Amino acid sequence: MSTYSYKDLILFGEGLKVYFSLARSLTEVLTFKKGRNVRAVDGVNIYLPRNKVTCLVGESGCGKTTLGRSIIGLIRPTEGRIYYKPSKELEELMEKEGVPKREGFYDITDVSGKIYKLLRRELQIVFQDPYGSLNPRMTVKEILEEPLIIHGIGESEDERLEMVIKALTDVKLTPPEEFLNLYPFQLSGGQRQRVNIARALILGAKVVVADEPVSMLDVSIRAEILKLMLDLKENRDLTYLFITHDLAVASIICDYINIMYLGKIVERGPTDEVIKNPKHPYTQALLVAVPQPDPKGRWVIKEVPIKGEVPSAINIPPGCRFHPRCLYAMDICQREEPPEYLVGKDHYSACWLHKEKK
Repeated sequence: MSTYSYKDLILFGEGLKVYFSLARSLTEVLTFKKGRNVRAVDGVNIYLPRNKVTCLVGESGCGKTTLGRSIIGLIRPTEGRIYYKPSKELEELMEKEGVPKREGFYDITDVSGKIYKLLRRELQIVFQDPYGSLNPRMTVKEILEEPLIIHGIGESEDERLEMVIKALTDVKLTPPEEFLNLYPFQLSGGQRQRVNIARALILGAKVVVADEPVSMLDVSIRAEILKLMLDLKENRDLTYLFITHDLAVASIICDYINIMYLGKIVERGPTDEVIKNPKHPYTQALLVAVPQPDPKGRWVIKEVPIKGEVPSAINIPPGCRFHPRCLYAMDICQREEPPEYLVGKDHYSACWLHKEKK
């Protein structure tokens, strides 16, 4: 189970695959060709240590969001299993219903009904678009009260109102009474995202998938939202899967980093280890692409050691899927997919360059 021990984790996924079927063309139907799939996630192991921030980093289209949504049950994996250590109430129900168990973790990949509904309280998501993820016809009070009503939490409207006010206070929308009757269009981008965070936490979430939560916000307020998320993590014992394409943000907020490329995790490890000592050529390219401020006030950008464009997830190259863009590609890279090699303390890289150093 990699370098993580079960006692450190709250959730993990093994061998996760998410494929989306494409509609066949008339020619393909007439010639009896098999349908094609978009291999968005293609055999991923992901580990979320409790009360830590685990980052998922990569270019747009690499499968980060699809992986995040599959972990919390918004998308069912095509293959693979997801294991979770639930709260006591949910654990009792899972035991009663005979949900498969492994080392104290329950297989939540295919759960449904009442178990799935209770699971939705504990696994939540903060979406990237702070406006598109809020109903423009609902007030802030209605947006935050809705999940309480759906889950039957709060015996009266006054009790639910107290919970809504507390949630707004927790995300620093104060005084909360001034925000209750506002609509999303009356809020700034940062305020909308705070409402999104409050909605994710109001049911008592334990694991939160944060899907690029600051990428659409003004630079001036990104730091405030990130600090808020870290404060909430400590106060509520939260675990984050933080999805981003920005390694600069990941280096500040994350405890662990997973570098994803074309549906695969190609490098993972503690943040300091991955940032200071990147081993996979793709990780090196991502780091070089981050502008570094020069003491004299100039921006220094080195040549990016990468070529070409990301291949299609429909026709993934054989062998190492990064080899068409890699400056260090060898013959074996075109034939065989590399395994993970231990390249540092809890630091893994899937690259044939490490074969001789094993």
